[in-house]
Amino acid sequence: MRKHFDNGKLKFYLGDVRDRHSVERAMRGVDYCFHAAALKQVPSCEFHPMEAVRTNVLGTENVLEAAISARLKRVVCLSTDKAVYPINAMGISKAMMEKVMVAASRNLDATRTIICGTRYGNVMASRGSVIPLFVEQIRAGLPITLTDPTMTRFMMTLEDAVELVLYAFENGNNGDIFVQKAPAATVEVLAHAVKQVLGKHEHPVIEIGTRHGEKLFEALLSREELATAIDEGGYFRIPADGRDLNYSKFVEQGEKRLNRTEDYNSHNTERLDVEGMKALLLKVEYVRRAASGDTAGPEN
Repeated sequence: MRKHFDNGKLKFYLGDVRDRHSVERAMRGVDYCFHAAALKQVPSCEFHPMEAVRTNVLGTENVLEAAISARLKRVVCLSTDKAVYPINAMGISKAMMEKVMVAASRNLDATRTIICGTRYGNVMASRGSVIPLFVEQIRAGLPITLTDPTMTRFMMTLEDAVELVLYAFENGNNGDIFVQKAPAATVEVLAHAVKQVLGKHEHPVIEIGTRHGEKLFEALLSREELATAIDEGGYFRIPADGRDLNYSKFVEQGEKRLNRTEDYNSHNTERLDVEGMKALLLKVEYVRRAASGDTAGPEN
């Protein structure tokens, strides 16, 4: 990256979010932090859950404590839909990351450091994601492998993900988590759309079954969060619960909570068909390159 960008405005540090001292060194003279360091590969975290804890939970604590100590103006933490109703180690560790973030934001002076977060679904064609896998399988003459054809996932371009982070950066209050409304598709629709974009309409597809820790669908907001979320058009703002542990005073004040019977998930959001999925795929530079015969892999 240092050679690729070759820009005097950028500084690169060798370190690890697990090491508080290396994070503190990187925070010196910094105003803003975007915390994206994470272990995200679901099956790997299932086999090595404590590694997920050390990076995703303890690493986040290091980042936030260092940021508060260095008096940063703002920190944006990046989370995932897998943190909602988590059933796998990665999702549980990211759910705990969010709790660490919200807890660190409590009682902070907003004139000093604001800590907020984002939560999003699949970033299309990101390194290690399923779209590059499908493309490589087609190029190699191998069948496309589907875990479960009915499995749905939220679909976001890299530009969508960046816009969400910037929206949180510009609008977040302490403890807020922002969610961008996003369409979803089944993996079967996604596979057919990739085949058609690459001009391989008859390429074979096989079903291999779900992997360790995979869910049939993902949720971006829980029922409980949806009850208090603020709809801001293209985004939901999930404000932190501002109550303290003295719950009796809130009962006396008659505070009421809305009752929602449904969450916001990849089964009940806007559902893309093959044509809609193709249109979204063609917004991704990697897919456009692959369709033109370029064999370069994803950059992000």
